[in-house]
Amino acid sequence: MRGLLLCLLLLPMPLWAAHAYAQFGDVKYPPGFSHFDYVNPDAPKGGEIRIVPPTRPTNFDKFNPFTLKGTAPYGIGTLMFESLLAGNAEEPTTAYGLLAEDVEVAPDRRSAIFRLRAEARFNDGSPVAAADVVHSFATLTGKLAAPQYRTIYAEVQRAVAVDARTVRFDFASANRELPLVVGGMPVFSRAWGAGKPFDQIVTELPVASGPYTIPGVRLGRDVTYQRRADYWGWQLPVRRGFFNFDRIVYKVYLDDTSRFEGLKAGEFDFMREFVSRNWARQYTGKQFDSGELKKRAFENGNPGDFQGYIFNLRRPMFQDVRVRQAIGLAMDFEWLNRQLFYGLYKRVVGYFPNSEFHAEGLPKPDELALLEPLRAQLRPEVFGPAPVPPSTEPPGSLRANLRRARALLAEAGWTYRDGALRNARGQPMVIEFLNDQPSLIRVATQLQTALEKLGIRLEFRTVDFSLSQQRMENFDFDMTSMRLPGSTAPGGELLELFGSEAARTPGSSNYWGIADPAVDALVRKVVAATTRPELAAAMRALDRVLSHGHYSIPQYYGDAFLIGYRPRPFGLPAVIPPYYGPDTWASSTWWRADGAR
Repeated sequence: MRGLLLCLLLLPMPLWAAHAYAQFGDVKYPPGFSHFDYVNPDAPKGGEIRIVPPTRPTNFDKFNPFTLKGTAPYGIGTLMFESLLAGNAEEPTTAYGLLAEDVEVAPDRRSAIFRLRAEARFNDGSPVAAADVVHSFATLTGKLAAPQYRTIYAEVQRAVAVDARTVRFDFASANRELPLVVGGMPVFSRAWGAGKPFDQIVTELPVASGPYTIPGVRLGRDVTYQRRADYWGWQLPVRRGFFNFDRIVYKVYLDDTSRFEGLKAGEFDFMREFVSRNWARQYTGKQFDSGELKKRAFENGNPGDFQGYIFNLRRPMFQDVRVRQAIGLAMDFEWLNRQLFYGLYKRVVGYFPNSEFHAEGLPKPDELALLEPLRAQLRPEVFGPAPVPPSTEPPGSLRANLRRARALLAEAGWTYRDGALRNARGQPMVIEFLNDQPSLIRVATQLQTALEKLGIRLEFRTVDFSLSQQRMENFDFDMTSMRLPGSTAPGGELLELFGSEAARTPGSSNYWGIADPAVDALVRKVVAATTRPELAAAMRALDRVLSHGHYSIPQYYGDAFLIGYRPRPFGLPAVIPPYYGPDTWASSTWWRADGAR
């Protein structure tokens, strides 16, 4: 099957239909497969699991996750909405039929046709029709949805209902990723909102096809999802062994202390720990000794997350790369990891750490082939070694790094006088650090103290999540901290993160304001890759260019998920997949082993 599909992908031939689509032709599971290897197909159903979501604490004030304003409850996207194809935690660039029973890709790759399953139903009992898919696409790419969807689907020209159960997507280019992009698009009913403008659909529960629903309309912090007894897809191979709990409850705590006390008190069953001090010092005592509670570092094959302090290039003081590089020299990761993190973390290097997409050393020939045509637009340093964050390990030191920083700032026109670092007009450098994580202050204080020695004043502006979100959407900040989950299958979403058009679009994820034609060109090379090696080369070239731009100060990442959980009521699959998020893996593949309803 794998060889057949590879031929189908590479050779000109008539439209072909398949149970799966692979960007690079690598399909593990054949037609008629029964289930994925990393689930228990016979897992019992019932009971509940209570999870603390990994996102920052906030109230939710809407049930529509696709509009810009407001906050939707955690988990609604995966538990209530479905797509034409379903990915899995083993194959980064392959997806199998979910709402669609097969997919056909044209020989010129300028279109894809999906045939919907006759049995697919929304939670109001109505069938999922091609017209609903077209409606979902038109709505998400319309002006009333959040702007990132217009970026994600920018290369999709149109969606057409061929008949009641067949939908065709036409593409602007022969892009191998686009069938996966449209195959992963959330689908919802035309009846949702009863004709209201999309941005006014707020408290109406989604009319969607997923395995869970929310029992009752009640906005707040905690949210409960109820497993649908009438869910249409329980016997599908992509659903067997998944979603075994009758109820999935997400509980939100406003601070670390109350959250951990809630775990000990039995208020919830599972949480991911992000603070190394908590992991090292709090997860001890009688409950852990007895096995009532367990701490475990779950290994995974995920690429490392990017986490860093980011600069807003829309601010004039950050438009000179020497200023950004100088500020980065003030961070002392080695001291932080030794004194605050108990040695648990590794330094982030580049934007795609711990992956095949990370640039190292001098450019390789496949990278040079992409970079040479852009030489006139690139800084000469890009063709040298990839940047490595400054270290304070001997013989290095923070003092030496700050000396280099002072020289760079002087070159950029910033000199120390009258008690502050000032530009040619005498204006002091004052940076507001937007923050919605109180626990981050103790970490960022090191940077603040080091910058004081350069005459730079860093002021913390700590706000709640909703205000932080609003200011970020309007690009109203100087610096902040940001985490991007690593991806095994990067593609069109990079336009939303780093593309010039996104930099000009309020509400986009290009918080830096990066507007660089060379970056745009390399992202297009990523999107157009026809093989995995081509993808990796384009990503390494992109990583190299972004890193030499010094748009961020790389922070740190962990190579395992630090989880505190209640082990005894739950069964875990025998196989842990290579690529997963811990909370979604637990909620979708664990089960109650005690028979509780």
